This record gives sequence, structure tokens and C-alpha cells, in this order.
Amino acid sequence: MSKNFEAKKVVVSEIKEKFQNAQSVVLVHFSGNTVEEVTKLRNQFREAGVEYVVLKNKLVERALNELNIEGLNEQLSGPNAYAFGMTDAVAPAKVIYDFISKNKKDASNLSVKAGLMGTEVMDVNAVKALSEVPSREVLLARLVGSIHAPVSNLVYALEAIRKQKAGESAE
Repeated sequence: MSKNFEAKKVVVSEIKEKFQNAQSVVLVHFSGNTVEEVTKLRNQFREAGVEYVVLKNKLVERALNELNIEGLNEQLSGPNAYAFGMTDAVAPAKVIYDFISKNKKDASNLSVKAGLMGTEVMDVNAVKALSEVPSREVLLARLVGSIHAPVSNLVYALEAIRKQKAGESAE
């Protein structure tokens, strides 16, 4: 076998690993962006813990076929980049849509083509909906607040009953 073929097999296995380890993947079409624009976007992805890479479509197609993931092959044309959310499933979608909305001029050549969560392919609308889900930290804070509120109310009620029985005035 040729060295080139062996090198491609290694790259395909690395791509497979990225897809397997990612909580979500967003497929982004780009063309005509300046280095400054791409650097700005890459920095935002990096800050969010998202890996943003440009991969060859044919190699991605091979990796997806080996993983038995169907439904993305028709999207694998033209210049594509992939945003891999390794620790947060919402982050890739949130960062790209946030970048597009805040940088209309800079992001005019960017568009979301599709997404992937596990082995489920998401269309553009599903990726957009994912981007609107609150971050993990916000959801955890809401959960803690939901748990804390009834306990606090119970404590206040018990304290009011104690004061009433003790003959103290409730303030």
C-alpha cells in the first residue's frame, strides 16, 4: 500500500474518533472569509471549549460510513468546517449562531448546513433550536434554584408556626 493511502487511513481514524467523542457536531459552510474573521470565530470556539477544524469532505464521508452515520453525505460538498462540542453539546451551535448574529458583516459567508448529536443528524432548524437552549451552567443554576425554593419556603413556614406557638409577633 502507498504511504498516501496509509496516511489517509490514519486521518480517517482520527476523524472517526472526533465524531465518536463529540457530544455534538455542527457542519459549517464557509467561503470568502478573511483571516481576521476566521481567527475571531476560532477564538470564540476555543473559549467555549469547541474544536473547530476544516476537514476534507471525502475523508469525513469515509469516517461517517465506517461509523454507520447516514444523512450527512449530501451536505459534504464545498468548503466545510466542523465544530466539535466535546464537553458541551450546545456550545458549537450557540457559538456559531451568536457569531453570525453579532457579526452580520463578517459572517455573511458563513452558514450552518447541518448538525449531528450522537448518530442523529440534525437539520438547520434543529441546530438553531439547539443554539437557543441555555448553557449547562444556567440549567444547573435553575435546577438548584428549583430545589432550593421549596426548602426555603418550608423553613419560613415552620419558623412562622414556631413564632405563632411561642406567642411572638410574625414580622
